[in-house]
Amino acid sequence: MIYLHHIDPIAFSLGPVQVHWYGLMYLLAFFTAWTLGRSRIRAGRLPGVDMNGFSDLLFYAMLGVVIGGRVGYMLFYAFDAFLANPLILFRVWEGGMSFHGGLLGVLAGCFWWVRRQKLHFFDVMDFISPLVPLGLGFGRLGNYIGGELWGKYTHAGWGVIFPRAEESLQNLPWDQVQALYAGGGLDVLARHPSQLYEGFLEGVVMFAVLWLYSAKPRARYAVSGVFALLYGVFRFLIEFVRMPDNGVYVAFDWLTRGQILSLPLIALGLWLLWMSRGAPVLQPAPAAAPEKTA
Repeated sequence: MIYLHHIDPIAFSLGPVQVHWYGLMYLLAFFTAWTLGRSRIRAGRLPGVDMNGFSDLLFYAMLGVVIGGRVGYMLFYAFDAFLANPLILFRVWEGGMSFHGGLLGVLAGCFWWVRRQKLHFFDVMDFISPLVPLGLGFGRLGNYIGGELWGKYTHAGWGVIFPRAEESLQNLPWDQVQALYAGGGLDVLARHPSQLYEGFLEGVVMFAVLWLYSAKPRARYAVSGVFALLYGVFRFLIEFVRMPDNGVYVAFDWLTRGQILSLPLIALGLWLLWMSRGAPVLQPAPAAAPEKTA
């Protein structure tokens, strides 16, 4: 059944402060990563790092996600808007985050932490990779709730009508939009809910694969390689049913900027998997149980 999208992007208000669903999705993503990470720390999956060390690592990673994701979005997708109003950079709650920018931010934040801890960078990346997909899924759910990053038109019965995507609907009273929808007059405007497709692939599928794959010790680089490869492939495929950023194809009337940015990730994933052959396997070192006192 074709669905008319009409979800308030504001979850609730605290006086003059409006809390957006998009922001809540990020909080949920960080909480999930913290919970899963604590479980892996207790299992000794990052030897030499205790809960306090992991909290510091997560802090730097979160900082990298927010700063890198927002700066990356401005540079990759909204540079003209940024030049016109640089303060838009700080309006994170309105959406507009780049995965690729966020990934670079996480790598930079983790690299800073790793240097201080004197650990191998990819041992840490292999530890973090399974913690990320659910957060990606929540982020895509936030995109859907906000009615952004919609897909192309579709005749599928599960299509979604996004009023924000249609200039012909933006100035109509809502009761008139509903009447047109009820009469089937808007069915031709149904689009792929590409945000949900991405949320399922990047969130549910990637999490299941990475969590199960990393359940036993793997060679260095392997888990990070699977993460990069899966994300790159999934994102490249989803772009075929998602509207190109700013409505512009980069080449061939089908190649998008998102696909171009995903190609290096696919190459990186393959390279890391190749590097994992013969690489050392980091063995868990569970923390000693606390001594009982009389």
